[in-house]
Amino acid sequence: MNLKKYVALTKAGIMENLTYRLSTFIMIVGNMLYLLVAYFLWKAIYASSGTDYVNGMSFYDTLIYLTLATALFTFMEMYIVWEIGRNIQSGQIVRDLLIPMDYRRYLFWSYSGSLVTHFVFTFIPTFIVICIVTHGAIPFGWNLPLFMLSVVMAVSINNSIDFFVGGICLYTESIWGINIMKQVLVALFSGATIPIAFFPEPLKTITLHLPFQAIYNTPLNILLGKSGDMAETFTGLGFQLLWCVVMTLISRGFWNFSIRRVTVNGG
Repeated sequence: MNLKKYVALTKAGIMENLTYRLSTFIMIVGNMLYLLVAYFLWKAIYASSGTDYVNGMSFYDTLIYLTLATALFTFMEMYIVWEIGRNIQSGQIVRDLLIPMDYRRYLFWSYSGSLVTHFVFTFIPTFIVICIVTHGAIPFGWNLPLFMLSVVMAVSINNSIDFFVGGICLYTESIWGINIMKQVLVALFSGATIPIAFFPEPLKTITLHLPFQAIYNTPLNILLGKSGDMAETFTGLGFQLLWCVVMTLISRGFWNFSIRRVTVNGG
């Protein structure tokens, strides 16, 4: 595989994100406002519970989890569904399919620059602030490299889900409602909105067997040292790897089947 063309796409994506710095700044401010709302919301929840721990998590455990989940969400969001939908509506999808590169790889590497910039300017600063404010609540050790490995697989799963939903757009020729529903489902069942520990037991059991929880819940539990011993941690990573393979096969198979009926509305 020729890596030069992929690196070139990544560099172009980084330059584009650095050019439009205002959008990144607005995104960061929006996340800060969300975290401010989450802080007072969960503070009220814990105050009304009459206990320092709810479902085994303290207020600061929950706040750290949600803060890092928000940073991960911002880092991993690649807007591939929007790109596919717009290209279908404009007719550009036909031109993109003629590019001498696999369409899915082209989309991923075109947006990989945003992964790099959002990781550097969003997740890392958030991580540093959390470490300083909490005075070492996040352990430093084997969890860090395993967290990075887990994040790579999480990006793959999230990309596969986006590509699958993008394939649905070939049938609906509409993107807004489908993508909003996708974002809500992923945010809820991945633990990005509410920690999975707070789910009622039947729903929690079901959620832990879905691919969504492997996007945010698994990496965060590894990072925060909540994934159990080493055996349990590697079991979680193995579960992630399984979903990487399954979702890649499902999304690619669905796309290859659905692309046969592509229609062009634009020029």
